[in-house]
Amino acid sequence: MRLTVYTDYSLRLLMYIAMHQGKLCTIEEVSKAYNISKNHLMKVAHELGLKGFIEAVRGRGGGLRLAKPASEIRVGDVVRMTEPDFTLVECFDHQKNRCVITPACRLISVIAEAERAFLLSLNRYTIAEMVVEPEKLKRLLIPTLEV
Repeated sequence: MRLTVYTDYSLRLLMYIAMHQGKLCTIEEVSKAYNISKNHLMKVAHELGLKGFIEAVRGRGGGLRLAKPASEIRVGDVVRMTEPDFTLVECFDHQKNRCVITPACRLISVIAEAERAFLLSLNRYTIAEMVVEPEKLKRLLIPTLEV
């Protein structure tokens, strides 16, 4: 399984905000810190806002903050929300499936079990657990950022 860049950016944005513990963070600073597209981050932030993970504070001095404690944001929930498609193999898509052995194939249930295990494993962890050493993480970001 491969996660999309969108999911990667979503997790990184949540981690960045969490490691700054209550300080409002801007798209601009997150973009510079990770050296990633500001436009992509804006889309990610918008979606995370719609899903209730972050909230935007408008106006001068505004920015982004977590909408709930980082300890309540499960990694698996974020992945599930941001991944557009968990069609790991053709037979998972009933409308596009052309595989002739599908009616007798055991591989479907094995891959479905693995997918469930993957998401269950991710849901054992929260964003808070991903940033238990915020100062160490901050030092690894672009050096021009304030630590």
